[in-house]
Amino acid sequence: MPELPEVEEAAGRLRSALVGRTLTGVRPLHRVLAARLPPRQRRALRGATVVGVDRRGKHQLIRLDDGRIIHVHFRMSGDWQVLGAEAPPRSARLLLELDDATRVALVDPRALATVDVHPAGAPPVMELGPEATDPDIDVDAILARLARRRGAIKPALLDQRILAGVGNIYAAEALWHAKIDPRRPASELSRPEVARLLRGVRTALERATGSRYADERDRFAVYGREGAPCRRCRATIARVMQAGRSTYFCPGCQGLEAKPAARPARARVSRAPRGARP
Repeated sequence: MPELPEVEEAAGRLRSALVGRTLTGVRPLHRVLAARLPPRQRRALRGATVVGVDRRGKHQLIRLDDGRIIHVHFRMSGDWQVLGAEAPPRSARLLLELDDATRVALVDPRALATVDVHPAGAPPVMELGPEATDPDIDVDAILARLARRRGAIKPALLDQRILAGVGNIYAAEALWHAKIDPRRPASELSRPEVARLLRGVRTALERATGSRYADERDRFAVYGREGAPCRRCRATIARVMQAGRSTYFCPGCQGLEAKPAARPARARVSRAPRGARP
């Protein structure tokens, strides 16, 4: 799934192609988006000028000159491709047609991306936490949110209401940078650990290139490196399943800091010698 760096890179390409241009057509190429964008709504977008493209977490907001917003979420595999006269790829699901003859295709092999139009004065309600890259995040506010979580810290980081933009890959990377075991209960993290985690999140995101992972695996500290040596302590990278997702971590330098309580020793039952009466 595209995470904050990948969505920002895609939003930058979209920004370069759209801002200042007028929409001459919005053409869905898949039945799901055709249902989300009915013909009357698509016709009403013609003639609107794009004044901005913003990113909020993993969401993209195309702002129009009349106050309307086109809200795009890539979901699992969406991306933008800028086209000229060439035919769109087979996995294109939507075309944005512009007054300079440019077309921008929403490419999405899994057809899970969503596109919605919001009227002026009614922006989308996204229920997102602070941007993960914000250096001024309130540590105490994040600590309070995590204190209410019963599960492990890694799945908790995937909740966009805690931090916007972090997904499975960069959550694992951030925990490695912070030297925190992904299996630690989120509610048990101390304030210094949460501060360290937020620094780890920013480090992981700042080091990302925004490409789509295939050429980045050698750059990751833990993600996709099961069985390889840790870049920090040379222990073997492990993988566990958490909330249906693979989590990669180093048992050596992350370690399980919250060890389970030892089991009480069983009481030894004395037995009477064989043949003796009770």
